[in-house]
Amino acid sequence: MEKLSFKVQEFEGPLDLLLHLIAKHKLNIYDIEISALLEQYLAYIEQMQRQDMEVASEFLEMAARLVHIKTVSLLPRHEEEQEELKRELSGELLEYQAVKEIAGKLSDQFCGFDLFVRETAKLPVDTLYTRSHQPEELLRAYDSVQGKAGRKLPPPVTAFSGIVHRRVVSVSSRILFILRNLYQRSTMALTSLFRRGEDRSELVATFLGVLELAKSGRVTISDDNREITLNTTHKRR
Repeated sequence: MEKLSFKVQEFEGPLDLLLHLIAKHKLNIYDIEISALLEQYLAYIEQMQRQDMEVASEFLEMAARLVHIKTVSLLPRHEEEQEELKRELSGELLEYQAVKEIAGKLSDQFCGFDLFVRETAKLPVDTLYTRSHQPEELLRAYDSVQGKAGRKLPPPVTAFSGIVHRRVVSVSSRILFILRNLYQRSTMALTSLFRRGEDRSELVATFLGVLELAKSGRVTISDDNREITLNTTHKRR
């Protein structure tokens, strides 16, 4: 066989090197002669070492793989395993070869960054605003532009309608209402304190009044929460 005379830098990996050796020595990629391929491959590794170059681990791994395939081929009754290992290697080489060919075609089509375009054309610009808007839309746009200045304006009257027009009922007034009813009847249904037609403020104030009286010990609520009883033994502080 011819003596190896190639540069190490030409090969990107072990599969690239194997394809070169197969093409150079006209080996059958579908039925690789492992002994011949291994001899050339090991000679390449030796050349790398003579040039004081660091041998990548992937090249050493492929060398061990080829040695393993050759060892299996020398063992009796291991023909099926040998053929399987060779088919696996051939499949990887064929796949790598196809990818390499496609990459070469794409590289030929790539024109880099040397793209040529014409100079930007100057188009006439009409600065006249032709859209029409409703006055309310213009006012909202004006307020948004004002930003903080717009937010300093006084709020509309409708913002206070739910506060100003609603009657506020104090808890103390409902406590007196509850005690007056219990002085007449020492025990009464708890639901009778909540009358129909009362607004939410009255209902909430009555509920809070019941809780305050129960907390202070002036009334007692039954276990089933149905009745409320005046505690006559309570002593005021």
